[in-house]
Amino acid sequence: MLLSTDIWVSALIRRAELGGAFPVVVKRGDAKAGAVLVKVVDRRAGAVALYAEATRGDGERVWMQPHPDAEEAALDAYAERARRIDPDLWVVEIDDVKGRHFLTEAVA
Repeated sequence: MLLSTDIWVSALIRRAELGGAFPVVVKRGDAKAGAVLVKVVDRRAGAVALYAEATRGDGERVWMQPHPDAEEAALDAYAERARRIDPDLWVVEIDDVKGRHFLTEAVA
């Protein structure tokens, strides 16, 4: 990320709020260079997805789903394991009735 993580997360939260979603920082990581996991939840439809930033072979940064499971407990367990490996990791949860992630970067 070109911005510090805390500023980037603040912008994501603001976009989600302006879109009518309910975002929250579940786990706060390193303010300057922490990686981010974005969990999107649509409680009405029972849908959940997890996104992590990755780099393609051509160097382009994209967001991808690091875990194929669509059950919230499995995604929460994945995020917890990732936090044990990387304590600087941020976890942002967005509760949105349309299931939007509000990421402006490419999503694979």
